Amino acid sequence: MIGSNAFRGKHILLGITGSIAAYKAADLVRRLKEHGAEVRVMMSHGATQFITPLTMQTVSGHTVSLNFFDADEEAAMGHIKLARWADWIVIAPATADCLAKLTHGHADDLISTVCLASEAPLILAPAMNNKMWSHPATQQNYQLLKQRGIEFFGPESGDQACGEQGEGRLMAVDAIVSLLLTKLQPGPLSGTQLLITAGPTYEPIDPVRFIANRSSGKMGYALAQAAVEAGANVTLISGPVALGTPDGVNRVDVETAQQMYDAVMQYLTQTIIFIGCAAVADYRPAHQAQAKLKKSTNNDLTLQLQLNPDIINTVANSDNRPELVVGFAAETDDLQQYAQQKLQQKRLDLIAANRVGDGLAFGQENNALEIFWEGGHKSLTEAPKLEIARELIKVITERYHAKNSI
Repeated sequence: MIGSNAFRGKHILLGITGSIAAYKAADLVRRLKEHGAEVRVMMSHGATQFITPLTMQTVSGHTVSLNFFDADEEAAMGHIKLARWADWIVIAPATADCLAKLTHGHADDLISTVCLASEAPLILAPAMNNKMWSHPATQQNYQLLKQRGIEFFGPESGDQACGEQGEGRLMAVDAIVSLLLTKLQPGPLSGTQLLITAGPTYEPIDPVRFIANRSSGKMGYALAQAAVEAGANVTLISGPVALGTPDGVNRVDVETAQQMYDAVMQYLTQTIIFIGCAAVADYRPAHQAQAKLKKSTNNDLTLQLQLNPDIINTVANSDNRPELVVGFAAETDDLQQYAQQKLQQKRLDLIAANRVGDGLAFGQENNALEIFWEGGHKSLTEAPKLEIARELIKVITERYHAKNSI
């Protein structure tokens, strides 16, 4: 368990840029100080329009650095002093403009100049409108910064201040602190090899058409991120999705159920915990047409389907069975009955069940789960998928350690 003085002796320099999420920075400073950190704050001009420097001075206990052209500060090369003082630089929230400046090496304000002058690890917690985050320019900046070794915390998906939903929210303060803590002490799943499947599978009918399940992959990707936050080594086997890879995750892309099965078997021998979150198609066409099937106005089309391999059942009954096998059940009715049947019939250690249909779960930002294991049950009420994933990973961690303590 990480103690309350985990950050004792650590110097954290917090940069705040001009996002509505800047108001959360005061809580972040408070939480970091609770763990023993010494925190100094630098703010962009835009940030001061959302939260006052006096507030940040009060919670940090230090004068806030604002102006690159402060005569008193710069007489002693203030920006260089800050750059050398920091053990970590955390920019939260980091706007799209901040990412662009750092990508192109601009040094036209205090925050960008300190970042260029410091050798301390730099962590960015983006916050912006979902359209701004997904814009090709922002995504290119994001990828370039990651290639340079800059670490990203978030962003998360969910409701935004503009009234829209999507990816771009500042990572929750608790999660930011937890990730920083894992850099000092091992997380509860530190060194544990996790294998997660996510997304749909596509089963080709011909070169144009395919059979698939309705799945965005968001829940599986959220689980991968939450597992990394808990210290795990994560391999994510993903069907076709339009999602970015969470930091620290080894992603393997597949398309069909057979390809997903083969990839799972390849990684299974080194897996400690397996989470089957993918919406794998149960059936595939027995014969894939090599050319596009032409529509006929006179005849219906009959497809012969054959059963796909049952990945979760194979894993749970394998000679190389992981220590913990977790399945998912998406049901339209009789949720508890079907989930518990699947738990027993497939010899799973734990199953997470959710209702689907009528706008529930698939493609949505929120989810709710009923979790079952032998002799136990826990309900997770509706919340953003990343929050649900973090809670599920906590349950999985508890069950894993409980099983190993027997």
